[in-house]
Amino acid sequence: MSIPKGARIPQHIAVIMDGNGRWASRRGLPRLIGHRAGTENIRAIVAEADKVGVRYLTLYAFSTENWNRPSLEVQGLMQILSDFIDRETYNLHAENVHLRHLGRLEGLNPDLARKVAWAVDLTRANTGLTLGIAFNYGGRLDIVDAVRRVLAGGVSPDQLSEQLVSAQLSTAGMPDPDIIIRTSGERRISNFLIWQAAYSEFWFTPVFWPDFGPEHLHQAISEYGRRERRFGKLPEQS
Repeated sequence: MSIPKGARIPQHIAVIMDGNGRWASRRGLPRLIGHRAGTENIRAIVAEADKVGVRYLTLYAFSTENWNRPSLEVQGLMQILSDFIDRETYNLHAENVHLRHLGRLEGLNPDLARKVAWAVDLTRANTGLTLGIAFNYGGRLDIVDAVRRVLAGGVSPDQLSEQLVSAQLSTAGMPDPDIIIRTSGERRISNFLIWQAAYSEFWFTPVFWPDFGPEHLHQAISEYGRRERRFGKLPEQS
């Protein structure tokens, strides 16, 4: 499916990349093989999003709750991120992609944390698509950390505002997501961008993330273009 000519393109797409483990299990493969397949799929989706005019793409890779998974799987996920940085950072940099890390570096292996910081710093001045990787990220913790930073700056409780909190979130400087896509058929937000998603559209697909291709991205964008976004207003006001 192609995007209709003249369709409204979302400025910011966020994706909950779900179903890697089930994709592998259905093939009789270890779950980590599915996670690697999902990671290898990122490049094609980044390229397609950039091609159609999306300016921000945010991917949910590892939540603060994922630490509760079996230790071998967690270790494997950390290695997969490390390999992704080694393999893809220079390619993304050459394509003018600006990398953003959403979440905490604390808790990651120091070597991995340094790699993440290096990749972000290398691409900081790039002016193309902004690719946010939410790794060791939780929406509630993001809000708590933001409020703490605001208050640490000397702001009194009666001065606290939505604008001040937004400016301290992991996504500071990025627009809120226009549409959030979740793969694998699950229909929940799973602590992802819960502040930023206040007026986001949602699109769910049964396709597992490793099988999510440009045609599925086109479907989501086409559906987004058909929706009326009101932001609390009446239809005639919108």
